[in-house]
Amino acid sequence: MLKWLVVFVLACIVFSAILPRLARFGIGRLPGDVRFKVRGTEYIVPIASTALFAIVFWLVGALF
Repeated sequence: MLKWLVVFVLACIVFSAILPRLARFGIGRLPGDVRFKVRGTEYIVPIASTALFAIVFWLVGALF
């Protein structure tokens, strides 16, 4: 269980880093993605996008 939590957190960090490039495809603007501003800096926590990518990668892995 702890291993999956670590993987999920690392995936959130990676997606947050590449999110500006993926924003033009609509990734990062799903209803479960959290955006907030603190002192002029916008922070994004892409929970729904991470879950969507995890499902897609799981399906691809299950097929091959």
